[in-house]
Amino acid sequence: MPEIAILCLAAVAILLVKHTVADFFLQTPYQFRNKGTYGHPGGLLHAGIHVALTPLVYLVLAPATLLLALEIALGEFVIHYHVDWAKEQAGRRLGATPQTACFWHALGIDQLLHGLTYVGIVAVLIWAMS
Repeated sequence: MPEIAILCLAAVAILLVKHTVADFFLQTPYQFRNKGTYGHPGGLLHAGIHVALTPLVYLVLAPATLLLALEIALGEFVIHYHVDWAKEQAGRRLGATPQTACFWHALGIDQLLHGLTYVGIVAVLIWAMS
């Protein structure tokens, strides 16, 4: 397998592990209860934790410049925050609870969008390497 393919797979794997830790082990009730209130510190903190852990991927694929690393951080923060906020808004409007299908559909779409964000981050890092 080409080295670049191995690096890409490793980078995506690191980001997925990071995501699991940030979303399911480090997320507190203060964070998840407040992600649906736009601008609330709980939602901002949650997105910030994700951004703070993302540099782990730089152990595999280093950004070309500090500016690129900051742009990736800002992009991830904005995307992560708004995906979570939109999921919470949709859930509230639809009356979603863990007992309803729409809750699980929204959660699945939320997780998919976060995963696609990581694919985008890896694509940007690979592009910067070439």
